[in-house]
Amino acid sequence: MKIYAVKKGRVPGVYRNWDEAKKQVDGFSGAEYKSFENITDAIDYLGWQEKSHEETINRKDDTLENAIEKIKHNSKKPVKATKNKKTKKQNTQSSEYFATTYTDGGTRNTGVYKGGHVKKTDKAAWAYLIEWDGGSEDGSGGEYGATNNKMEQTALINALKKLIELGFNEKHLLFVLDSKYVLNAINQHWLQGWKKRGWKRSSGPLKNVPEWKELDRLLQSFPDSTFEWTKGHANNRGNEYVDHALNRYMDEHM
Repeated sequence: MKIYAVKKGRVPGVYRNWDEAKKQVDGFSGAEYKSFENITDAIDYLGWQEKSHEETINRKDDTLENAIEKIKHNSKKPVKATKNKKTKKQNTQSSEYFATTYTDGGTRNTGVYKGGHVKKTDKAAWAYLIEWDGGSEDGSGGEYGATNNKMEQTALINALKKLIELGFNEKHLLFVLDSKYVLNAINQHWLQGWKKRGWKRSSGPLKNVPEWKELDRLLQSFPDSTFEWTKGHANNRGNEYVDHALNRYMDEHM
């Protein structure tokens, strides 16, 4: 079975059939993509985990499912987050935290590029991964016609609910996101401002209000949490895991 790696396209990543890969490159200026027989060669081409992926995935793995399982079982220790280079604060070792949570949301729709609009039939999905010493939990889901921002919010909402279910919410936690929109809403206190204005932005209407309200409610139960940013598709093992998981959900369940 061929695997298609999209290095430059609407949504870079690994796709298990040409129809899905074609959606990412068809009409995309400067698109770069290639087909492979196994996941390892595809990851080599994309440049993911350049120094560590051979320790995670061996050459016998020839399916996306096997690769994801390898990543999950070898991710026993939380991964250090990749911080924005403009941030003066030193990177925090994630081993200082009781648990590290990675979240991601994604879409395969016509609204992810300039001039595009989300259609009701477009796929969208979210995923999270929670890692702590001796265990891990993950989850994923999806819906049609949702925006990327909504899926980023939904990923974090579901991760927070799982952490509460596990009884971890009052522990020292690290959250790693690649969505600056969601991250800034929390770290720069946009949520409080929107709430004071009746869930409106100073410049106009606020989108995805139900999701913001739910995040605001859940975050009240997390008194000792840190939220950090990592660049997507930039060799962060936890971020790559949730990216694979949400794409797998769209491939297999939608």
